[in-house]
Amino acid sequence: MAGIEDPKLGEECGVFGMYDMDGGDVASSIYYGLFSLQHRGQESCGIAVSRTDGEKRNSQMIKGMGLVNEVFDAEKLEQLHGDIGVGHVRYSTAGASIPENTQPLVLNYIKGTLMVAHNGNLVNAVDLRRELELMGAIFHTSIDSEVIAYLIARERLHVGTVEDAVKLAMQKIRGAYSLVVASPRKMIGARDPFGFHPLCIGKRDNAYFFSSESCALDTVGAEFVRDVAPGEIVTITPQGIQSDRSMASDKCARCIFEYIYFARPDSYIDGICVHSSRLTAGKILAQEHPVDADIVVGVPESGNAAAMGYSMESGIPYGTAFVKNSYVGRTFIKPKQSARESSVMVKLNALREVVNGKRVIMIDDSIVRGTTSARIVKMIRDAGAKEVHVRISSPPFMYPCYFGTDVPSSDQLIAYNHSVEEICEMIGADSLGYLDKERLAELIDGDEGYCHACFTGQYPMEPPKEDIRGEYDH
Repeated sequence: MAGIEDPKLGEECGVFGMYDMDGGDVASSIYYGLFSLQHRGQESCGIAVSRTDGEKRNSQMIKGMGLVNEVFDAEKLEQLHGDIGVGHVRYSTAGASIPENTQPLVLNYIKGTLMVAHNGNLVNAVDLRRELELMGAIFHTSIDSEVIAYLIARERLHVGTVEDAVKLAMQKIRGAYSLVVASPRKMIGARDPFGFHPLCIGKRDNAYFFSSESCALDTVGAEFVRDVAPGEIVTITPQGIQSDRSMASDKCARCIFEYIYFARPDSYIDGICVHSSRLTAGKILAQEHPVDADIVVGVPESGNAAAMGYSMESGIPYGTAFVKNSYVGRTFIKPKQSARESSVMVKLNALREVVNGKRVIMIDDSIVRGTTSARIVKMIRDAGAKEVHVRISSPPFMYPCYFGTDVPSSDQLIAYNHSVEEICEMIGADSLGYLDKERLAELIDGDEGYCHACFTGQYPMEPPKEDIRGEYDH
């Protein structure tokens, strides 16, 4: 698809779990939690629930392709009876967007039922899968989440608790994972030792929650308790919260792109406000790449806060130059190559009154292949802009990601084979400036514990020898 479509980068998933100690049904709250995490995955979703006071195999599940409000309605939610459950929204790269790969995964085994939702990407999934298959395991999906679920179930046969089984499984898997696991009587949240992707804990009355982002806790009226720490296993039972941090590492590698693009601006991740991170990025751009102009505008949504930061630092007025069609997700039917309609034009339109006759600074979060940026620059010019100066609130993408972000292989990344000057010419801008990778840590208050491999090629762990992201998509 290179050169035809240049979609925004995709986060792999969002996870949400709830355990109501008073015995109330959790499905509707999980639905609203997933609705708030819809930006993390728009191709499929699902909810699985069970009753902690019932038989060990009493789970119910509904999942399907599409947005949360397309898969679920009031009638379907009323069919899901359970006081413990997990939910999932999923995004995938091309080729694996099929019903079989939707989550959560539900395993019925000798100890009862496991309901598993996973956000992330394992780097040793292929090796583990082959090893398990040689031992007789039968897989029904092509996602590494099933490898995790199978490992937990297998380890549970040899230990006394499901949290110990999760811990043993974590000792075997390598890569990025934020997990929510519901057993017949417990809910467990676990985060990989590097803390690549977020996971937090919430509480509402006598109910507990796990969520990929804190914004979903706000939606369901839950109080933010704290983040799950990298390498931590949190077990929630009627006795309260238990923590095991024995899997913690000395080194963290939080995905910096959560702050730049993926997360909702009203979320807090590991104590950092996402909106503030984006303001900081814009201020840095104004310091490093100043230009005389009449207005600063952001490409919705993540470019808006960075544009405000640029405006605040430079003193150049901030304006809204784009109208976004809020009803278009990543799942809309894309026109064929021969059609004249552009997916960019379906999602965005420029406001002529704002940019006509002006020198415009346009802030966006990234340039992947470059085709989308070229279309947006042309859109502003067609609306009458005299000059278009592009500023990007991340460094140039140079290397693929193996930890849960669909940054493509290097040969598909425009910055890998072209200089900044060449990219500027290719997208039709008057000037182009990227965020300096040396200043990335300022986005998270100077903390160096983040992953910047897509910009530097310095992976926090050895990447897989083969690029398995298309074959085993997540």
